[in-house]
Amino acid sequence: MERFEFVVQPEQAGDRLDRFLAAQTGLSRSALQQLMEQGGVLYAGKPAAKNQKIQPGIAICVEVPEAQPLDAVPQDIPVDIVYEDEHLLVVNKPKGMVVHPAPGNPDGTLVNALLYHCAGRLSSIGGVVRPGIVHRIDKDTSGLLVVAKDDATHTGLSEQMAVHSINRVYQTVVYGGFANDEGFVEAPIGRHKIDRKKMAVTEQNSKYAYTAYHVLGRYQGFSHLECRLKTGRTHQIRVHMASIGHPVAGDPVYGPKNVIKSLQGQCLHAKTLGFVHPITGEYLEFDSELPEYFTRFLRSLGKEQEEWSS
Repeated sequence: MERFEFVVQPEQAGDRLDRFLAAQTGLSRSALQQLMEQGGVLYAGKPAAKNQKIQPGIAICVEVPEAQPLDAVPQDIPVDIVYEDEHLLVVNKPKGMVVHPAPGNPDGTLVNALLYHCAGRLSSIGGVVRPGIVHRIDKDTSGLLVVAKDDATHTGLSEQMAVHSINRVYQTVVYGGFANDEGFVEAPIGRHKIDRKKMAVTEQNSKYAYTAYHVLGRYQGFSHLECRLKTGRTHQIRVHMASIGHPVAGDPVYGPKNVIKSLQGQCLHAKTLGFVHPITGEYLEFDSELPEYFTRFLRSLGKEQEEWSS
């Protein structure tokens, strides 16, 4: 059972309860309305009505029951396998594919495709919903990730993740220009205090995060960057770049309101992945070409500039 507790602030008064809680919890309004029907939302200690308008100083409690996981099922979906042996796979995930089943995406995911490809032979550490999944990349981020076929491999890869020894290099296009060719962002990342669907640079309930960047190309109004991750927090590159005034192009969450819709999500590609094979001890490194959506966007920006000017 997950429990949320809030006290309505004066500036929040008058809002609909379901809309207010959607922003606070990250739950959908339809899910919250269902919880209200089940008595899972208390307003001033009493079951809340769906059309309730909130008043300042009132305490609100939301109790969300544990989700019942759905077993992922094999599906014959094409998947780009970059490397495979008896212990692991390296996959080049396309933009738009979700890594594992979740509410709203029960199938058609990378996990469904891999269960079919591997005839169900994936590590069990991630459970029935995330078998084999050692790390994730966002739905609209393309690129490389490693998947474990057995528990020993999964554990070994997870240990490398924990000590930040896996080499992960991304490329992205961000808004604006940089005076220097190299830099870094070292700022903790945690859940956004108002919009629970977002992450943010914050000191509260956060984890250390470090992103190094190098300018690969300058265009009018945009920069092409290489980003190296020392840590792997949720939405790390997107949050860090937005925090320094250079949001990722096409990002509908952390970018400007007039998002570049033709990109259909953030222009971000996990290009290089290197790690020590947990079973053989061999260092493996893989590189993937920039996908067509990425190169097409670069071409649309016109001629690369030696110096960016505002």
